[in-house]
Amino acid sequence: MPAERTLILVKPDGVRRGLVGEVIRRIESKGYKIAALRMLTADKDLLATHYAEHQGKPFYEPLLEFMSSGPIVAMIAEGQRVIEGFRSLAGVTDPTLASPGSIRGDLARDQGTKVVQNIVHGSDSVESAQREIKIFFPNL
Repeated sequence: MPAERTLILVKPDGVRRGLVGEVIRRIESKGYKIAALRMLTADKDLLATHYAEHQGKPFYEPLLEFMSSGPIVAMIAEGQRVIEGFRSLAGVTDPTLASPGSIRGDLARDQGTKVVQNIVHGSDSVESAQREIKIFFPNL
């Protein structure tokens, strides 16, 4: 069975706080392989494509503003059930409710901002992963 792939983003809050290495350490400690990695400052067009399903929702514009506020790190991780595994490793979206031991539970907190700043993004399905990887790594 071929290894599954997922897109993981370290969001601007994680990069700003110097947590990229810690996120990668946790991914690799879990046994997943980092297959590709790049740092970029995402423009609104790239982010609009990535978050297209949220267009028209009240948090859409603040989300684009936050995600374009500084550098992000995009990576592809590989491994058996990596999508499910990384989402568990990341913890629930709300960092206040995320379990201790998860990335969000240990490293993020509610900042009182317009959108939740929760360190990381991970694809939620094989289909989303395939779509998102093409957005951030169009040449792979």
